[in-house]
Amino acid sequence: MGMDSRTISKEPQFLSKESPSRCLVHHWTWLFWPWFVAIVLAVYGLYCFYKHSIGEASIFEQIAIVTSAFTWLTLVPPAHFNGYLQGWPFVFFFVYHYFFFFNVSVRKRLYGDYYARPHDPKWDIHPPRWSRLLFCVGVMVGHWLAAFEGPELHLIPGGWSNVGIWILILATLLMQYNSTFYLAKYSEKVVVPIAVVQFGPYRWVRHPIYSSTMLLFATYFLALRAPLSLLFVVAVCLMYYAQKAKMEEDLMIETFGEKYLEYMGKVRYKLIPLVY
Repeated sequence: MGMDSRTISKEPQFLSKESPSRCLVHHWTWLFWPWFVAIVLAVYGLYCFYKHSIGEASIFEQIAIVTSAFTWLTLVPPAHFNGYLQGWPFVFFFVYHYFFFFNVSVRKRLYGDYYARPHDPKWDIHPPRWSRLLFCVGVMVGHWLAAFEGPELHLIPGGWSNVGIWILILATLLMQYNSTFYLAKYSEKVVVPIAVVQFGPYRWVRHPIYSSTMLLFATYFLALRAPLSLLFVVAVCLMYYAQKAKMEEDLMIETFGEKYLEYMGKVRYKLIPLVY
């Protein structure tokens, strides 16, 4: 009995020494690989953003800005809370790139370059800087909350259970593409409207580009199984886009008068069909 008790008492001590070493290896690996890469990318993205703010960023530097942002939205949060990456974060890292470059691709297709041409500055509609900053912070916080709220990535079921997510992704991309295409088609030099657009997704909501952005975020949170974070980011988007949509509609009424008021009467919903 004495010998057995000594054996038993030593065994947990051996395990207790081995387990921290494994945690240490994992911790240091995570510290010196993903965090190092993510932080370097963030610093370079901020530098490129500064160059963009003064109008000196190249195409590569503009891509670096969005790549840095999407890394900290879709890859870093779930990797931080799960310790590794698999599945949906990788998918949405590329989906976010594809989605937010649609405007660029459509403009290139229609006008032959990647740069907005001169236009009337009255169409440069921006909410106050504090509002834009809160929106960006809210979207970032929402993505981190989703990674915290969602289960470990390897627990998310695969196969046919995710068909609905793929359908939502395709619907989001098609909605964004068609919205951008029709807006560019009926706008002079991309951003100055010359007519009230009433085709494609504009038949269902008055601001389908904003709607498709909300749907993209919602799809990501659904993929991570994070319903509370989904409600949070939808609220953030609704507060910001409602403010921006109001500013745009006031200008459209000023420019097109009764024609736009008639369109508003025909298409009653701003962002979410049958809801808002």
